[in-house]
Amino acid sequence: MNHPKRHDGKLRLGVNIDHVATVRNARGAAWPDPLRAALLAETAGADGITAHLREDRRHIRDGDIEALMAALTVPLNFECAATSEMQAIALRHKPHAVCLVPEKREERTTEGGLDVAADQNRLTDFIAPLREAGCRVSMFISHDPRQIEASARIGAAGVELHTGLYSELHADGHQALAERELAALAEGAAFAASLGLEVHAGHGLTYDNVEPVAAFPEVAELNIGHFLIGEAIFRGLGPAIEEMRRRMDLARGETA
Repeated sequence: MNHPKRHDGKLRLGVNIDHVATVRNARGAAWPDPLRAALLAETAGADGITAHLREDRRHIRDGDIEALMAALTVPLNFECAATSEMQAIALRHKPHAVCLVPEKREERTTEGGLDVAADQNRLTDFIAPLREAGCRVSMFISHDPRQIEASARIGAAGVELHTGLYSELHADGHQALAERELAALAEGAAFAASLGLEVHAGHGLTYDNVEPVAAFPEVAELNIGHFLIGEAIFRGLGPAIEEMRRRMDLARGETA
């Protein structure tokens, strides 16, 4: 077995702007503009922007993706379900990255990771044209070794480990269980890196819980959205992102 690969570059912060669109859509108006949030995030030090175009368009809309592709100077991470409609949209825009996520219409947020192991043949075929188009394709999965192995087998460039359970346990004060989940995430990160996958993590990360995950040496990128957009209400989006960046750098022993 290969030795786990340490990520030697600076830990990247991807800012998810979905919930700027949630606020906009609540009134059916044009404000707040997700593109404006993305450009502010760039200025504040975001290394990339994440946007999830759901099948029901509950937050990000097709026009938002077009605007982001036209205006961003940092990479766009396009999150979507593995459907023919979303594949066609991704191939039309050719974003820097495509992250495949599971999707159920009745869920409030993405619950659990993609079951890559149960859908390997279809997903291999699904991501092939995205890879050929130059998109970095990743799978949003749990830390289950079977899902990590399957992601490598189908030709994904990376995985994003779902930190939602860790975040929930931490928030609910179940410290022992949170530590156990954190250890499993660390093992998953090391295993994924040993297979040559680039390792990302995200979901539910906050100022209070981000540092242990940011400290994983194999992790190249954290994707954080809901908390930052919520925190922006109180301190502004730029300062909210700058504080997250500071905590990530602190975990890595780096200076901003």
